Amino acid sequence: MEYRKLGETDLTVSAITFGAWAAGGWMWGGNDTNEAINAMRKAYDQGVTSIDTAPIYGQGKSEEVVGEAIKGLPRDKIQILSKFGLRWDLAKGNFKFKSEDNDGNKIDIYQYAGRESIKQEVEDSLKRLGTDYIDLYQIHWPDTTTPIQETFETVAKLIKEGKVRYAGVCNYDVAQMKEAEKYVKLASNQVPFSMVDRDIEQEIVPYCIANNKSILAYSPLQRGLLTGKMKTGQQFGEGDHRANNPFFTDDSISKTNAFLEKIKPMAEEKGASLAQLVLKWTIERPGITIALAGARNAKQSVQNAAAADLSLTSEEIDFINKELKKY
Repeated sequence: MEYRKLGETDLTVSAITFGAWAAGGWMWGGNDTNEAINAMRKAYDQGVTSIDTAPIYGQGKSEEVVGEAIKGLPRDKIQILSKFGLRWDLAKGNFKFKSEDNDGNKIDIYQYAGRESIKQEVEDSLKRLGTDYIDLYQIHWPDTTTPIQETFETVAKLIKEGKVRYAGVCNYDVAQMKEAEKYVKLASNQVPFSMVDRDIEQEIVPYCIANNKSILAYSPLQRGLLTGKMKTGQQFGEGDHRANNPFFTDDSISKTNAFLEKIKPMAEEKGASLAQLVLKWTIERPGITIALAGARNAKQSVQNAAAADLSLTSEEIDFINKELKKY
């Protein structure tokens, strides 16, 4: 496994980080708790020391699963990355969307990052995680109803109190990052990035490189699209958010698979899967510090971890990039 420093902090994270959204079941058609715990523990055995979670993932379920998975492991060898600012139990802030929890109950999701809400959220997260500090605390989505100053002065206070080690953001643009930076030192920005979704390379990547901020790439496998396992006519289970995602139309799947066929021989030559090749390409991109990779079971988590140990030459990377230009 390869380890990288997060921004200008002294926090070192694994280049492949376990993404625990699916572990909460919510929007993924459910998940097996024991399988998820085993997946995280097997990932740790392979050197994946960092886990990214959030309260909204299963309305607390993901954090509880992470808490179970890290029991008995040395806390100072694990990096917990969690979030705040998406509420399903408080109707405040920006309304985001309607959803259902894992039991089928209707819930409304709000983007809210007010002072008292953050204070409550961190206590709830610490309890679910079974720890007394969170290594990286990230706002999940921007909240335009709360001044950025209020949000990040609150996070700065949590850092002083020792409940949080470092501050990060998710889904922030450059202007929002600059504003937040006035009140707390930001370590990172967690944003969507994959071979087929590279919008951040226009502004966010150059800014983060210039200002020593890490980029945590989420959905590097485009939620399974880049594994090569998706076929036209793909059926998703009830509650799976991919069912209506434009990346999973028959046209998109067909186009993506045609590209994957071009790079498949390279993966086979290395004895690797397409997913592993994609993950390795991702963490080799300029400005990308880590790739978040979810796994439903131990086999998947072990395979994801092995991606960091692949070797890609500059010529091989150039070949992939040329094929992507045709995509």
